[in-house]
Amino acid sequence: MLDAIVWLFASLGSAFTDFFAALTQPALWLSWTGGLETTEDKQALMRFVYYGGSKEFFFVVFTAFILLTAAGLWRRAIMWRSVRVLEGLANGIGRFFAWAGLLMVLQQIVIVFMQRIFTAAQISFGFGSSFSQDVSWWAEELKLYNAMIVAMCATYTFAQGGHVRVDLVYSAVSYRTKKIIDIIGSLIFMMPAAVITWMYGWYFMWRHLVTPKVSASDQIDMLMRKSRILKWNVETIGFSPNGFNAYFLFKILLVAFAGLVFLHAIAFFYRSYLEYVEGEESEGKYLDRDSLGEGEEAYEGTH
Repeated sequence: MLDAIVWLFASLGSAFTDFFAALTQPALWLSWTGGLETTEDKQALMRFVYYGGSKEFFFVVFTAFILLTAAGLWRRAIMWRSVRVLEGLANGIGRFFAWAGLLMVLQQIVIVFMQRIFTAAQISFGFGSSFSQDVSWWAEELKLYNAMIVAMCATYTFAQGGHVRVDLVYSAVSYRTKKIIDIIGSLIFMMPAAVITWMYGWYFMWRHLVTPKVSASDQIDMLMRKSRILKWNVETIGFSPNGFNAYFLFKILLVAFAGLVFLHAIAFFYRSYLEYVEGEESEGKYLDRDSLGEGEEAYEGTH
C-alpha cells in the first residue's frame, strides 16, 4: 500500500517535468509533421505514438485536472468558467457535426436518383478536377456520416439532456442526492470509461496508419528500434472491391470521441458539484440548450 502511494505521488510529481520537457523540446515529438524524411522525424513520430497512450500522458492530464479542481474549489468562478468553456466546446463541435445528418440524407437521395433513374455507375463531385467514385463507394461512405454524428455529437447530446435515461431511482430521490449521484457517476463511470477507450483506441488507430505495427505493450525502446523501418501505411481496404476505403477515419473518430467524453466528464463533475453547493437556484446555470423556437415549447424534451 505504501509503495502504491509513493508511486502515485512520484508520478504526479514527474508530470510537471514531463510537461515542461515536451513544451520546451517540441521537435522531439512533433518534427514528423513535416514528413518522415530523417531518422529523427521517425523517432519523433514514435515518441508521439508512445506518449499519446502512456501513463506519463495520463498523469499530465490527471495533474492538470487536480490543479484546475483545486483552483475551482478556491474560487468558484474559475470552476464555472471551466464548465462554460467545456460545455461550449461540446455544443460547438456537436452543432457543427450535426450537419452530417443532412449531408447523409442529401447524399442518399442523390445515390437513389443516380442509381435508379440515371443508371450511373459512378458519381463525380467537384468543379474542374472532380472527385469520382463508384456508386457503391458513396453508399458505403454514408456510414462515415453516421459515425461522425455518434462520435462527435455524443457530448453535445449529453449537454442538451438528450440521451435516453431510465430514472427509476434517480427521479425519486431529492435534489442533493441527485447531484451526489451525478458527481460519483462522472468520476467513477464517465472518466474511467473515457480513459480506457482512449488507451485502446489510440494504438488501434495508429496500427492502421503506420508500419511496423505498434502495440500498447511496446515500451519506448522497442518503438525506437521499430522507427528505423517506420513508414506511413494508411488503411485503404474496403469491404467490397469498389466500396468505401477510408476506414481509418473511424479509428480517428473513436479517439476523438474518447477525448470529448473525458473533457465533458470534467464539465459534468464541476457542474454537479457547483449545483450541489449552491442549491437548486443554480441548476441549469449558464447551460446553453437549444430551443425549437417560440410556440414549440410543448415539443421540447420529447425527442
